[in-house]
Amino acid sequence: MSIDRKKAAARFRGHYGAMPTIGVRAPGRVNIIGEHTDYNHGFVLPMAIERETVLLAKPIDEPEMRVFAANLERTAQAPLACFERNPDEPWMDYLVGVARELDRLGKPLRGADIMIIGDVPVGCGLSSSASLEMAALCLFEALGGFAIDGPEAPRLGQRVENEFLGLNTGIMDQFISRMGKAGHVLFLDCRTFGYELVSVSFEDACFVIANTGVSRGLTASKYNERVSQCRDAVDGMRRCLGKEGTHLRDFTLNDLESSRGRLSDVAYRRARHVISEDARTKAACEAMRAGDAAELGRLMSASDESLRSDYEVTCPELDAMTEIARGIKGCFGSRMTGAGFGGCTVSLVDKAEVSAFTATLLQEYFARTGLRGDGIVSSAADGAGRFLL
Repeated sequence: MSIDRKKAAARFRGHYGAMPTIGVRAPGRVNIIGEHTDYNHGFVLPMAIERETVLLAKPIDEPEMRVFAANLERTAQAPLACFERNPDEPWMDYLVGVARELDRLGKPLRGADIMIIGDVPVGCGLSSSASLEMAALCLFEALGGFAIDGPEAPRLGQRVENEFLGLNTGIMDQFISRMGKAGHVLFLDCRTFGYELVSVSFEDACFVIANTGVSRGLTASKYNERVSQCRDAVDGMRRCLGKEGTHLRDFTLNDLESSRGRLSDVAYRRARHVISEDARTKAACEAMRAGDAAELGRLMSASDESLRSDYEVTCPELDAMTEIARGIKGCFGSRMTGAGFGGCTVSLVDKAEVSAFTATLLQEYFARTGLRGDGIVSSAADGAGRFLL
């Protein structure tokens, strides 16, 4: 719980003149390892964090959403019969998109006065958008008296991104925001949607998230460009090897090396990152189970190097943050996390050194870049759900 429920309810009352009757929340996430593998049908290992999006609501008789975004001090309305994007208030698109998908499923949609408030940093790779989507889904479930079961809930959120917002994203962010469990990371097969909750079993280590202060600059075009480059690699290997396969998940590093002469250098390097990252993610899951902090840290740092050199989604600030982190006492490993081009890093750190590590990291980062970073130490949190007011 990161948002003060009583203060949030009082703010709702100050805006709408009545107390809310429904409260839901959904967490942000940090991906421990497995970056840019989800839309390639690979494996990921995310963790829900103790930063969240909270939606408070009171049902109304009108078939519409009247929404107050408390963090932005902005308001917007949307009917529950016509689902259109809002160019003036783009944050509304996430709620409208969720409502649109539920309407397509024939679920009952009830109007409400709604307030959004949260502390998941925006634009830094901790999935504020998926957090909002999954909180919105919980709210519509509560208002309509229905439930979307299992992986169908995150799949709905993914359709919002893919079909309504036009982003070729995978399912990881929505999955962990909905299905996370306190004290656990989630090992997810992004093809079958099979998943396992794996206990965070390190006795003497924890994760430290560091925000570079650089807003994530991965635009839709850059993200979709990498999706296309991965498809090029798949097409090239299929032609060269005569092997069936729809995604990079279906190929090995040996396949890639055998096909290298038929691939562009860019397609080859993109594929090398994804295929090797899948292997690192499975190995990281085993290290997590074994409580082997040194091995997990090594894998995290190897992932970071691959993201920098092969997938090319880091930036000078991310590179500085991870390089500094790996040189500080008590750090087992460090990597960028999220889509890239800004945002956050995640480091595995000896618990006894966390305070000194975080202070040193931010101090040295400022000295090198002139930017004020921010540190977040978070345990693994529960996924989305309703709470009592």
